[in-house]
Amino acid sequence: MLRLLETFPLEEVTPAVEQALQLGTISFDAVKHLLLCRIERRPPRLDMENYPHLPPAEVRTTQAAEYMALLNAGSESARSESMSIEVQP
Repeated sequence: MLRLLETFPLEEVTPAVEQALQLGTISFDAVKHLLLCRIERRPPRLDMENYPHLPPAEVRTTQAAEYMALLNAGSESARSESMSIEVQP
């Protein structure tokens, strides 16, 4: 999705990503297709039945506590690494 931001403003990319999530498809090509359809004011032609080999996207909302767990794990890892460093005289 970052590649799309090289060409399109965030205000246009965001609704396309949100629409892709609602449709259950999160590929770059799908988001780009939805984005271009919005800009050109034409209906998207995304039919996932044509792509049975692609798994549906299962995206859940991230909880703030999950970020805290990552931060805590990162700080514990950094502490243990700093304790294992030996200083040579």
